[in-house]
Amino acid sequence: MLRRLALSLTTVALALSACGDDATQDVEAPPAGEAATPSTPAATPGAGGDCVKKEEPGGGGKTLACPTPTLVEGKENVVTFKTSEGSFEITLDAERAPATANSVAYLAEQGFYDGLDFHRVVPDFVIQGGDPRGDGTGGPGYSVTEAPPSDLTYTRGVVAMAKGGADAPGASGSQFFVVSAADVGLPPEYALVGRVTKGLATVDKITALGEGDGPPRKEVKIISATLSAR
Repeated sequence: MLRRLALSLTTVALALSACGDDATQDVEAPPAGEAATPSTPAATPGAGGDCVKKEEPGGGGKTLACPTPTLVEGKENVVTFKTSEGSFEITLDAERAPATANSVAYLAEQGFYDGLDFHRVVPDFVIQGGDPRGDGTGGPGYSVTEAPPSDLTYTRGVVAMAKGGADAPGASGSQFFVVSAADVGLPPEYALVGRVTKGLATVDKITALGEGDGPPRKEVKIISATLSAR
């Protein structure tokens, strides 16, 4: 449901329906992620964009408050993911997706991603992680919504957030996916994070462990996610 990146084929193209609390996320369906029914109707504006706390905290003992300003202005903000299969770097797109980029930076700074798995690896499509529950239904305890650029295409190396099928375009929690195919043909509905600018070989290595639409045949763990400003 809302917490698992549901990647699905829309007509001939694969459609990701990711990140929702109550949405099943399969790679043969749009990526679903962590958006859940908010506990309060009002959104809290701030550095993380319009943030809504959720009734379902996400589990895993990793519930957080809404994001605080974390991006370093005037610098290139990079999150380095050290995994059991190697490392890769994501350069956050603070210009086109300031709220989403800030949320991911905040999650990294809070150590939210440390110890989590890539719970979904779909060959020639995406690798998905960031779920504290490890089953595609977890999140950070909040949701940020930021409409992605209308001309966004999900090509190799692009990083975006998963959402549930019932969530608004650009809704996100903590689940993210990295595109491993040349172009997965998704509509611009998944919040932009940035792009892998170093370590695509690691992404490929993780992708090679995929067996259909589900967990990799071998556990792939995020050892740490570290934010740096250059």
